[in-house]
Amino acid sequence: MKNTKLVGAVALLASLISGHALADSEQKKLTLMLDWFVNPNHGPIVIAQERGYFADQGLAVEIQEPTDPSTPAKLVAAGKVDLAVTYQPSLTMDVAAGLPLVRASTLIATPLNTLMVLDNGKNDSLADLKGKKIGIAIAGNEEATIGTMLAQENIAFTDVQTINVGWALSSSLASGKVDAIWGGLRNFETNQLALEGFKAKAFFPEEHGVPAYDELIFVANAKQRDDEAIKAFNKALEQATTYIVNHPQDSWREFVAYSPDTLNNELNQRAWNDTLTRFALRPSAVDMKRYDDYAQFMFDKGIIKSLPKTADYVPTFD
Repeated sequence: MKNTKLVGAVALLASLISGHALADSEQKKLTLMLDWFVNPNHGPIVIAQERGYFADQGLAVEIQEPTDPSTPAKLVAAGKVDLAVTYQPSLTMDVAAGLPLVRASTLIATPLNTLMVLDNGKNDSLADLKGKKIGIAIAGNEEATIGTMLAQENIAFTDVQTINVGWALSSSLASGKVDAIWGGLRNFETNQLALEGFKAKAFFPEEHGVPAYDELIFVANAKQRDDEAIKAFNKALEQATTYIVNHPQDSWREFVAYSPDTLNNELNQRAWNDTLTRFALRPSAVDMKRYDDYAQFMFDKGIIKSLPKTADYVPTFD
């Protein structure tokens, strides 16, 4: 009798192992390249991975960090990776330049970029920046965005001096090397400066003439993509975002468990709390007019030379 039970137990275990292996073999593999190293902006991705939401949707997602943050979308266009995290304005520029890319879903549904100053009474309004220095991380389209913001106060872009400070945005502002910085994120640089003893004041582009946009989105190849896998990916993201919003502290602990040495620190915890309300609650949902408006803004400002049709690069994956 005992032998019969033992044989039965072994058979059941073998069946479970076999079934698990079969399930793993049937999972669709997706490679996802982030825009930068893992940080709180990627919360739903990490939580979906850690809590098994991707696996529940039949996906095996390989999360990659880029060695060069300018390459993820290009690698998707070249068919080297399946999905990448990028920015809505960058997608529009890439499509206008002829890259075969489409939006797959949204990660961060609001702008994060700011024009930031120290809250010390010297620059209480954008008008106070006339004749002063603005630090930027990467030279490119700052004239269109900063110029539009300054124009709200009748200040010309030529009335300020831009200085490329690389990624030393916070330290350049804190040290007085520049009077303001463009590109400081409202969920990171504000907290970094606070930890160093400085209070920051941010001017938000969407409140000063620049159309609102999705800060972080996922892109896929326009010609070589698995729409069903993308739909499953988006479902897992939505489940993860719901969990984060409902359980902010528990999800924080699970997030940092992904890489405790690099993620578990005061800056990231503050940034996590400031990012919770910015995650897209419905990643697959899209506001087509938002894409139309920002593309028109870029075209009018000369950032792009041709105006792509939103419907051509923003399909729906509901």
